[in-house]
Parts: sequence; structure tokens; C-alpha cells
Amino acid sequence: MTREKRFTGRHAAMIFVGAFAVIISVNLVLAFSAVKTFPGLEVKNSYVASQTFDDRKASQEALGWDVSAKATGGLVILSIKDANGAPVAVKSLDAVLGRATHVKDDLTPDFQFDGRAYVAPAELGDGNWNIRMKAEAFDGTAFEQRVILRVEH
Repeated sequence: MTREKRFTGRHAAMIFVGAFAVIISVNLVLAFSAVKTFPGLEVKNSYVASQTFDDRKASQEALGWDVSAKATGGLVILSIKDANGAPVAVKSLDAVLGRATHVKDDLTPDFQFDGRAYVAPAELGDGNWNIRMKAEAFDGTAFEQRVILRVEH
């Protein structure tokens, strides 16, 4: 004689607990991945940075610089042009080249001015890259910009 199987409250509870265990596990994996790949803070104290933002923005815009970047032939070319389209040489340039989503591929290229643009050797993979640059004009004006670089081979 065969015994009939019935769906009991215990079965419902096991399904309920199992479904929530899967949901919580997936959320924990995604949260851990997000925190692990977070590149860091832009500024240490956003309130303090906000107090001088408008002044810094105005002085930077007064320079009239237009910045663009491209990657070709194993070189990264960072072009800074003035309002008239002429190349700009800067007093100092610090730049970090990296992916937008994580810092493990970050590098600090040695940009050299060739009379037209700043050029540095760098072999980059396909995709979106950012150049986080800080430059200083010869008059002492600070210039900061994140330049988006799309690489396609």
C-alpha cells in the first residue's frame, strides 16, 4: 500500500526559508563586489570642498581650456587647447589613467609636451578609460578635470 504525500506547513516553511536564503545570499555577493571595486572618494570632506567650488570653477573656466584625449599606436595623447584652439603648455601636470569602475588598472603616465599635446606611452585595452588630471597654469590657476577616453582597437 502506498502512502499519499501531503504538502504540509513544514514544506511551505522550508520553501519560504530557502527562497529568502537565496535572495539574501545574492544581495550579499553583489554588495561585497560593489564595495571591493569601489575606487574611493573624490574628496575627503565634501562640505569643505563645496565652500570653494564656485571660485575654483570660475577661475578654471576663465582659462578657456578645452581638453580631449585619444589613444593610438601605443600612445595616449592629452590635448589641451586655449580658447583660440592653440596648444597649451602647463606649469605642471599630474594625471592618473584608469578604468572608471575600479583602480586595479590605474597607472600614472609620464606625459611629455611635444609642442602640440601631452603624449605618453600606454598600451590600453578596449573600453572606457578616464584620465583624472590636475594641471597648473603658468599664472598659478589650478585646473582639474576627468577626461573620458574611449579605446577601440
